[in-house]
Amino acid sequence: MKIGLIGFGKTGKSVASILLDNEKFSLEWVLRQSKVLEHRSVPEFFGVESDEPGLIYSSATTTAEELLEKHPVDAIIDFSSSDGIYTYGEFAAEKKVKIISAISHYQEKELQLLKKLARKTTVFWSPNITLGVNYLLFASKFLKKIAPWVDIEVNEEHFKTKKGTSGTAVKIAEALDVEKENINSVRAGGIVGKHEVIFGFPYQTVRLIHESISREAFGNGVVFVVENLKDKKKGLYNFEDILSPYFAV
Repeated sequence: MKIGLIGFGKTGKSVASILLDNEKFSLEWVLRQSKVLEHRSVPEFFGVESDEPGLIYSSATTTAEELLEKHPVDAIIDFSSSDGIYTYGEFAAEKKVKIISAISHYQEKELQLLKKLARKTTVFWSPNITLGVNYLLFASKFLKKIAPWVDIEVNEEHFKTKKGTSGTAVKIAEALDVEKENINSVRAGGIVGKHEVIFGFPYQTVRLIHESISREAFGNGVVFVVENLKDKKKGLYNFEDILSPYFAV
């Protein structure tokens, strides 16, 4: 399966390294804003031997439309920014290219665009694309269903420079009917990402915790999502859609 990657920051690089290690996928190209590393290859950047082209392009000189015309792919993985969808979304949908977005925050305008694109192609969005944190979300919803009266606290910890409340924490809070204002946030050092849900019962406490040890966890999540989307028809999907069958008894 041929893959195009949008964004080559810390997380994008980690995702690229995972894709290179997986024989089921071929990383065709990377599109990033910066001209640094332009026209070099991802395998060369990591110092590994690979038959995958993985050429790096800059959006300052090359458009996503040009890339999709010259170097077609089956799916685009987006780890860029909230407005990145505007640079490739419409054209990718016309080409029936699958869109997997791992952007933490979207405004209503971008969410409506995703729905529009989903009428033409397969679109997936998750503010946190790690498998573990989405399992935590599922488990939390099940426990809340068993004991809807339980006290719930949502905590999130991230690296010092991360702005705003974690999109994943917001999604967890919404699923558990916890007000966004009641999410507890910590910003310190180089914490990759930690989410905790505390269930306070009268005589016991249950804590569900997910911690990202390395950004490669996002790459593993991407692989899981793409493999589970390959046979999906057009439409807008989230992690719940692809995890639900695994929870069927």
